[in-house]
Amino acid sequence: MISRSPPRFVVAFAIAFVAGCSQRPTVGPKELATTGPGSAPLCVTEGQVRPLSGGRMEVADPAMRAVALGTGGDAAELEFVYEGPSAQDAPLASGELRRQIGLKLRAADTCNVVYVMWHIMPTSALAVSVKSNPGMTQHTECRDGGYQTIKASREEAVPEIREGEAHRLRATLEGETLRVHVDGRLAWEGIVGEDALSFDGPIGIRTDNGRFLFRVVGQRGRRAADCRGGEVVGSG
Repeated sequence: MISRSPPRFVVAFAIAFVAGCSQRPTVGPKELATTGPGSAPLCVTEGQVRPLSGGRMEVADPAMRAVALGTGGDAAELEFVYEGPSAQDAPLASGELRRQIGLKLRAADTCNVVYVMWHIMPTSALAVSVKSNPGMTQHTECRDGGYQTIKASREEAVPEIREGEAHRLRATLEGETLRVHVDGRLAWEGIVGEDALSFDGPIGIRTDNGRFLFRVVGQRGRRAADCRGGEVVGSG
């Protein structure tokens, strides 16, 4: 588990790959948690990420969006420590001010993606949504349209996220069934629907209005790395 960073260390980001094969394997939480480390570049499409030594990265912006180039999109694990609010706040398009961190699955582009988010405030909860906008790939086309909130068939309460505490978030998509583990326990299970399978892409990260120390684990994908419209940032 990640330990709390020293005073000057705001956020770190590292990617570990699971060795790929000709067909996409089904990866459960145990396999994700025990893979060996390796580094992969990020494609940062919003916010700024600064690489540090030892594979670490930091971000202090109120909104950050990135995908892990070369990863498969059906399974990911995120370890993080919440380091406190960002210096400035950036309300969502709806006007709500929300602090959160979470995973992107099958992130084809900004218009077509599955989100697994852990809200910090105003309430502590998991939120799963599918953003599907067929034929659209740019934010100027879809903006905040196409969202569908997915209801859980099984759900457990999640702990409140406090500054300095370490947590782990895992998401595994098998067909239309999504399972989300929090700190090693199944906390959310549900059916995401056919729309989520109509697009494909890598895993990714989203943060809003917070500073985090974090690390992500994913599968190696079959698609070539592509970072159009973003900045490629490699680990140090």
